[in-house]
Amino acid sequence: MRNAETVTFGGSALERSAELRSQPEHISALWIAPESRVVPLWRGRPLIAGLARDQLAMLPTDHALLAAISAPPPVFLGTEQGAARFAVDLSGWDPDTVDAGSAVPFIDQSEQGHPTLPDDHRFADLRAVMARLSPRHAELAAMAKAIQVWHDSHGFCARCGERTNLVMAGWQRACPACGTQHFPRTDPVVIMLITRGNSLLIGRNAAWPQGMYSLLAGFVEPGETIEAAVRREVMEEAGVKVGPVSYLASQPWPFPASLMMGCRGEALSETVTIDPAELEEAFWISREEMMMVMAGDHSRIKPSRPGAIAHFLIANWLADTLE
Repeated sequence: MRNAETVTFGGSALERSAELRSQPEHISALWIAPESRVVPLWRGRPLIAGLARDQLAMLPTDHALLAAISAPPPVFLGTEQGAARFAVDLSGWDPDTVDAGSAVPFIDQSEQGHPTLPDDHRFADLRAVMARLSPRHAELAAMAKAIQVWHDSHGFCARCGERTNLVMAGWQRACPACGTQHFPRTDPVVIMLITRGNSLLIGRNAAWPQGMYSLLAGFVEPGETIEAAVRREVMEEAGVKVGPVSYLASQPWPFPASLMMGCRGEALSETVTIDPAELEEAFWISREEMMMVMAGDHSRIKPSRPGAIAHFLIANWLADTLE
């Protein structure tokens, strides 16, 4: 796709400066540099600023908030014009009052402030604000959230069970007992724009909110190509045989640690036979009807969420901007 890297969480070309991760003295010097900034996270939520909640808040490394809360070592995210960017997990803070938010499936609407911060600074669910952030802020937020989730779930060696140590500026964990090196995990997922003539295949899981439908998707299995995963998942979930498959775009999806690989597939069969363990419903929808959906004018189907790659792929299919 000509605009493949304009998908949310991708395309800002952040300089990760990976060569600095093995230089702890350099990282320490960057931490105290006045132009360095921190992306704070609390219980997986990045700190968002602005009345419209459209900015990622980045604090100086000597900010009172960072000094007030016991936190794991910072993770070096990269540089912007030579200025370092770090992520710090502040989940150790236990506020007296926690915002309960509202009950919206898949999106936590709660926001949490801190007494050392301005009123328009709130820790918020990344899903709720992702479409409002700039490409650079969205990439930093996704990167920080994904690496924090990995550290939270990989504190012990999978080989011997010993507690591991954070090394390489946060991009590796080392076991002091058996010497095993552990690296951040990313789970590959295919999400498929399956077409037959003028129609698109969509489906829904029984656990989803009323009216929510999307493109079919599934995890890539060990020893499997992207193309094979597309064909297998569509056949398993909807009983539709797929022929030619082509890659369209990818999206880092830090919920918790996936890489969504958007593909287009041409259906060779039309009859839909769902696997009820996977889907509640699946069917073909015409281009004209999908235009109504995306405009919010459909009586039964709601448009996919802005920011998600499903929305991105469907919108480009309708606009004839797929390659």
